[in-house]
Amino acid sequence: MTPIELAEKLRARDVVLLAGRLLLSLIFVHEGLQLATHFEGAQKAMATLGVGTPLLIATIALQLGAGLSVALGILARLGAIGLGLFCLMTASLFHTNFASQNELLHFEKDLAIAGGMFILALSGAGKLSMDRVLIANLKSRAGKAAVTESYQPVSKMNSPV
Repeated sequence: MTPIELAEKLRARDVVLLAGRLLLSLIFVHEGLQLATHFEGAQKAMATLGVGTPLLIATIALQLGAGLSVALGILARLGAIGLGLFCLMTASLFHTNFASQNELLHFEKDLAIAGGMFILALSGAGKLSMDRVLIANLKSRAGKAAVTESYQPVSKMNSPV
């Protein structure tokens, strides 16, 4: 058995996709929760950067919504695209003082996370995702409905006898 065959048998691809989704989403869910639970402090800090309250609320919603989307695998491709674009915007708007080693590091991290998100958007969440569970459930219900509709007992009123 080749290493690739062994990996396929163990569903390593799906396990790695799950681990990658969880690792990528952790920073967004954590930061979204921090911003939401410390809203007044975040509001003041963001105001110094020129970010108003509506944009702060949108940021919290994006980080929590898309972060959970990626983590759980519910519309993960869409969540990954949203977070990837968010990282590109954050890098280009807030981390451009390359004279500061810290700012340069944040810029590079944002680019790396964006790259990971775009790769996830192309590959999809894998089999270990809520989308997969929901689709299987819908197919199962549709199959049961089709079987029920195909078997319709003839009522006595419509019977020729």
